Amino acid sequence: MSVMEKYEAVIGIECHVELKTESKMFCGCRNVFGAEPNTNVCPVCLALPGALPVPNAAAIEHMIRAGLAVGATIPTFSKFDRKNYFYPDMPKDYQISQFDMPITQGGVIRYWLEDGRIGECRLTRIHLEEDTGKSTHAGSTDGRIAGSTFSLVDYNRAGVPLMECVSEPEIHSAQEAVAFLESFRRTLLALGVSDVKMEEGSLRCDANVSIRPLGATELGTKAEIKNMNSFRSVQRAIESEIARQIEIVESGGRVVQETRGWDEARGVSVSMRSKEQAHDYRYFPDPDLVPLEIGAERVNALRATIPPLPIERFERYTGTYGLNVKQATQLIDNGSLAEFFDACVRVSKNPQSATNFVLGDLSRLANESGIAVSDSGVSPEHVGELIALVESKTINSKIAKDLVERMWKGDGSPKAIVEREGLAQTSDPSAIEGFVLAVIEANPGPVAEYKAGKTNVAGFLVGQIMKASKGKADPALVQSLLKAKLE
Repeated sequence: MSVMEKYEAVIGIECHVELKTESKMFCGCRNVFGAEPNTNVCPVCLALPGALPVPNAAAIEHMIRAGLAVGATIPTFSKFDRKNYFYPDMPKDYQISQFDMPITQGGVIRYWLEDGRIGECRLTRIHLEEDTGKSTHAGSTDGRIAGSTFSLVDYNRAGVPLMECVSEPEIHSAQEAVAFLESFRRTLLALGVSDVKMEEGSLRCDANVSIRPLGATELGTKAEIKNMNSFRSVQRAIESEIARQIEIVESGGRVVQETRGWDEARGVSVSMRSKEQAHDYRYFPDPDLVPLEIGAERVNALRATIPPLPIERFERYTGTYGLNVKQATQLIDNGSLAEFFDACVRVSKNPQSATNFVLGDLSRLANESGIAVSDSGVSPEHVGELIALVESKTINSKIAKDLVERMWKGDGSPKAIVEREGLAQTSDPSAIEGFVLAVIEANPGPVAEYKAGKTNVAGFLVGQIMKASKGKADPALVQSLLKAKLE
């Protein structure tokens, strides 16, 4: 057993997700990324004296829908609290957050791995709060405050509705952590509650990582890893931290509880601050905000708006339809294509043929033209009709591929094209026999090679027969008759 195999990693994930709303959490300022610094601000989000917050109803509904999607409980009573701590880019010097009575409780994130296995990780909670502003430290070479000549603060982000999701420590590898985050991101995209763009900061995640001897049940000392701005960074950072902790333990040292920042360029984490003692945030109910009462009728109405979820699609695609993991993931990661595919399956009742056309020729044409499949002239009904023509052997696969191109150009339904241009497949043995005899007579060289044992030339002869029949001959019958004539 290698050193790495002697230990088990235990990982918990903390995510912050900016919600997609028109305005901020407690005021009417625009919630938009990339505006000129300090242009989307007002007395409320700047915490000027006398300004009072008003909750954003859309953000609360986003939270409830997200909770329902992961199977969380939605309590009938919830409240906002003040979380007291000093941050230079937080105007109030406290954050409006939720402590003991969040909008959702519990829940499970289910995810899939590259080999198709499905895992799950319970959630401690998902709660709603406001984001802070953003500080930029200038003048230093390493980006840290130490050595900076000045700092700039942009309050555009201050007050943006922020969902915080905290998992239980039930993840045991970097691959599982990434799969967890990808599943959570896909779910939020499907719900339309956030654009979850890591590069814009609307999805930010930290990982709490510890190790313990294989088979042990007690948790080890954890380190919190921050500053991971891509899923690749998450995987590299967690793998690096696991290796770092194992090296410390193996050399007789002690892992210290601390916050570490991930340096993507160097591929290492660096110590930021000790976390030996828990912060005392002195939570108390925010006196400016009345508690929330969430009725069952409202919850049920929001439950009805939840679309098919990514994990549900994955289980259906791989389990019921027989798609492989790559095919299922390709569809799920393109929402409009997945909707189009589902419609094709409903019409055709043939998932495998629908997969071949949607992920094959139609996706190729979409890439070449820059037009989404769902926005093209091809409808699910056209695809279903095309599949029916192939299944009935009215046309063969070559003509089917040509018809896809014609449909994309707007030539109409496949059935109409076939009838209009006489493209129906020929299955008459006597007619095909004529093509076979003509090709054998016209190609004495390849025929002699075949009879001498070079049977691979049969492919050439089949191609010539199909060409002579203008692609309308039944390929299976062509091969059967050719073999009979040659042998």
